[in-house]
Amino acid sequence: MSKRPGDVKRPPSLVRILNGLFPRTPDFHQLLNDQCELVVQGMEVFAEFMMTGDQAAADRVRQLEHEGDSLKARNIDILNRSFATPYDREDIYRAITAIDDGLNYAKTSVWEMDVLGVSPDKPMAEMADLLLQGARSLQRGFSVLKTNPGEAERAANAVRKTERHVEKVYRRAIAELFSPQHYANDLAARRKDLSEDLRPLLEPDDKASCDSVLKGVSFVMETLKRREIYRHLSNAADHFAHAGDILHDITVKSA
Repeated sequence: MSKRPGDVKRPPSLVRILNGLFPRTPDFHQLLNDQCELVVQGMEVFAEFMMTGDQAAADRVRQLEHEGDSLKARNIDILNRSFATPYDREDIYRAITAIDDGLNYAKTSVWEMDVLGVSPDKPMAEMADLLLQGARSLQRGFSVLKTNPGEAERAANAVRKTERHVEKVYRRAIAELFSPQHYANDLAARRKDLSEDLRPLLEPDDKASCDSVLKGVSFVMETLKRREIYRHLSNAADHFAHAGDILHDITVKSA
């Protein structure tokens, strides 16, 4: 019997049945790597924003975070529909969500800085650069998870080490932010005499005194705003470390 044009070769019935019963396992390594690559891209732009304060970079962070949410939703959907997984299903789910969390914190930090009217400073730039290093270590770990678990474990340790470095910068920044010298430096930058500015705080009974009090309150508000952003960056590092912990768990279970 001659083959007619348009005929399509179909797999044997048994193959079709088996494919229906036991569908192919999705490439979760690639799916997780897709997320990691996007997070690295987002943290590169985030670090640039913290160095320059460029609004275009801030907008790009928001855009990449939305793309990250789409990747996360895609991967969770594939996980829910998959029959078999190369690793513990719960670990894969935790990895999908934890990888995305770092980028979420970057976007939220940008948003809060805009709302609070806070510009980037040196501690923010330092912490953002460390977060970028953590994202790159996380990407490296997941990229070799299948072929080199030992290297993946070292990368997981590097991610957790990054969190400790961020915490050191955070504590130093907080100490400097709330130090009396920081207030004195702020006054000096405004070409004010410290004693003249502090004296009315004790006896605020006229307009000049009230103006001075308002300046002091303004300084405190600025300090609290920056502390909020610092804490946000510290929390981002915590979530990267959590993703590193999950990577570690996967390497141990698959050993």
